[in-house]
Amino acid sequence: MNEHAFDFVRTNDRERKPRSRGITEIRGPYYTPMGRHYLDDLLETMGDYIDSLKFAGGSFVLMPDAALRGVIELAHRHHVLVSTGGFIERILSQGPQAVDRYVRTCRDLGFDIIEISSGFITIPPDDWLRLVQQVQAAGLKAKPEIGIQFGAGGASTVEALEAEGTRDVGWAVHQAKRFLDAGAYLIMVESEGITEQVKVWRTDAAARIIEALGLDKVMFEAADPSVFAWYVKNYGPEVNLFVDHSQIVQLECLRSGLWGTQDLWGRVLTYKG
Repeated sequence: MNEHAFDFVRTNDRERKPRSRGITEIRGPYYTPMGRHYLDDLLETMGDYIDSLKFAGGSFVLMPDAALRGVIELAHRHHVLVSTGGFIERILSQGPQAVDRYVRTCRDLGFDIIEISSGFITIPPDDWLRLVQQVQAAGLKAKPEIGIQFGAGGASTVEALEAEGTRDVGWAVHQAKRFLDAGAYLIMVESEGITEQVKVWRTDAAARIIEALGLDKVMFEAADPSVFAWYVKNYGPEVNLFVDHSQIVQLECLRSGLWGTQDLWGRVLTYKG
C-alpha cells in the first residue's frame, strides 16, 4: 500500500493485494472509453483498492493492438488483474476452433481472467465445465458466471426479462459447486434477476448463494450505489464486488468506513483482535 498523508485517520483494515476477500473489480471500456492515460490517473489515485479490471461487451475487439496491450501492461504494473468479461458467449457461436483461438489470443495478449458466462445462450452443464477446464489448461484463471435470469447480460427491460422467466437458485448453486471443485478462480454472480432489472430485489437468492458457496468464493455484480451499499451493509466490507470504474472511490469509502449514507455512516467496521 502507498503512503498516505492522512494515515492518522482511522479506517478499517484491508488486506493487501493480492487479496482473497474484499476484492473490487471495476468495469473498463464500454459505457465510456478508457485508454492508458485515463487508466493511469485512475490507478495512480485509487490503484491500492482495485484488484481487477474487466472489459465489457467485447470492447477489446475494437481497440488497436498497441492500445489494448498498453492498457493490460499498465494494469499489471499496478498489480491489477485483467479480465475479458463474458464475451466468450459471442465466440461460442463461431465453433470450437474460434474458442481455441480466442483462449490462446487472450493468453498471448496478457489477459489473466476469462469470464465464462451464459446469460444469452444455453449450453449443457458438462460443456460449460469443459470450458472452465480449457481456460485453466491455458494457464488463465477461469471465472464462471452464474445467475437466475434468462437473457441476462444486456439492457433488456424489466418486462422483457420477466417474460423470459428465471432459473432456480439451487440449479445455479449446483453448477457453481462443480466449477469450484474443478478449480475455478471465483464465481461471478449476475445481478439481473437479483438486484437489477427487477421490480423487487431477490435478496433471498444472494443469501442462498453465499450460504452454499461462502462469501470468499463469489463476486456480486453491483454496478449501482444502492446495490453495493446493500451488500456492504448486509455482508460487511469484505464482500467481493464488481462496480463501474466511476464508483471505485464511493465503494472504497464505504469499505473503509470513511463515509456513507445515513444508514451506513460510522456503522461499517472490521475487528482484527
